[in-house]
Amino acid sequence: MFYFFIAVAALLIGYAVYSKVVERAFGADHCRATPACTMEDGVDYVKMDPKKVYLIQLLNIAGLGPIFGPILGALYGPAALVWIVIGSIFAGAVHDYFAGMMSVRYQGKSIPDAVGYNLGKFAKQFMNIFAVVLLLLVGVVFVLGPAKLLAVKIDFGLDGEGAVATATMIWTAIIFGYYFIATILPVDKIIGRLYPLFAVVLLVMAFGLTIMLIVKGYDFYPQGLTLENLHPKELPMWPLMFITIACGAISGFHATQSPLMARCIPDERCGRPIFYGAMIGEGVIALIWATLGMSFFHTPAELQAALANGGPAAVVDTVSMTLMGPIGGFLAVIGVIVLPITSGDTAFRSARLIIADFIKLPQKAPVKRLLIAVPLFVVGYAITKTEFAVIWRYFGFSNQTMATIVLWASAMYLVRHGKAHWLASIPATFMTAVCATYLAYAKIGFGLSMEIAQIIGIAVAAAVAVLFLVKSRTVTVEPDAADGPGEIG
Repeated sequence: MFYFFIAVAALLIGYAVYSKVVERAFGADHCRATPACTMEDGVDYVKMDPKKVYLIQLLNIAGLGPIFGPILGALYGPAALVWIVIGSIFAGAVHDYFAGMMSVRYQGKSIPDAVGYNLGKFAKQFMNIFAVVLLLLVGVVFVLGPAKLLAVKIDFGLDGEGAVATATMIWTAIIFGYYFIATILPVDKIIGRLYPLFAVVLLVMAFGLTIMLIVKGYDFYPQGLTLENLHPKELPMWPLMFITIACGAISGFHATQSPLMARCIPDERCGRPIFYGAMIGEGVIALIWATLGMSFFHTPAELQAALANGGPAAVVDTVSMTLMGPIGGFLAVIGVIVLPITSGDTAFRSARLIIADFIKLPQKAPVKRLLIAVPLFVVGYAITKTEFAVIWRYFGFSNQTMATIVLWASAMYLVRHGKAHWLASIPATFMTAVCATYLAYAKIGFGLSMEIAQIIGIAVAAAVAVLFLVKSRTVTVEPDAADGPGEIG
């Protein structure tokens, strides 16, 4: 138990200290007008209270990732906790802060534009396609996950072997309907009003499960605090753990969400608690679920057996019902359901805005929002026909690849403004090695041996780092006032 609270304290200290270093490097300016003040349109650019924006940001980024990812990551043992803490402070929160604040400086533009301004036109066009694909995968993952959980709880009185599957289809249709409405309505109508309340419910439920784990006398980390790979299937910790625990440590999906709130913050100094702080909050949630996975099931083998009987959704249900009883457990599961649903709708909203920015179609008129939203949901529904496990694998790799690209764009932003780029370039190099090794090793990639994959991963990371350093020497340092739509080539 003591070590759990040490890990939480480390996250909080990281926020208190390192977030100020990051903010100082970026150069947040209290006197500089934000897009919410200069471009208000009543739909996407809407100035809101910073406390409300923080809760919305937390809910937007905290989908299934900080729950399902840490549960699966718990199979590797306590090493997962170390990655959550270090990754959140030095990679994930840095990534989220720059994704949000670059958008603030670039008139609230979506992340492909921010990448393009710093890495060039090719990177921008690649990110336009890559970001929309990732957001569709996220949206679908965040439909199927909660739909399965809801189907277990509310099956509409259906009987027979296919009852749960049929109920899942019904819930999928209902959630898609909600997504569509939330995607096209102004940001302050549903998201601005309901999400802060949902975020509070989420936090209460997460901490409630932790308290009950203590009250009921569960042994925290009964396998000991070893950093040894404890995975029952002996899957390699490197790089799989760093892909599996996505949103709990670093997630490219967050880069698509931060610009949504970049259009709503009233002051640049709000960026530190909203963007950096929300990632730390998500890190705490990830710690809780990783701890529940390791402590409730006693051994990775027991956790693996539970996962084999329904996946992470079944684990969530079992843990919640056992620790908090029928009523408390139901509320806990509802809290877990809220996370993916409220991230899924903003995934589709982000996709709409990225496409709108790309084709230069203003989104103030409802009919123009529908022109983009309707085809998006048609494609999203088609993807739901794919097996969930397959979608999750592609989501994990795509997610971390996007995070890597955004970190490199953040590093170049710092170079362009004469600041120390290592805040972003070091985690970018690390994540490049993770993604390159995974692509070389995994079945969805080249399927090479781990030995060869590791060599390729390190070589690619080194090559990209050298290329960045060479490129950075040719970049002209600009004042902060020069931020705007000018790409480097």
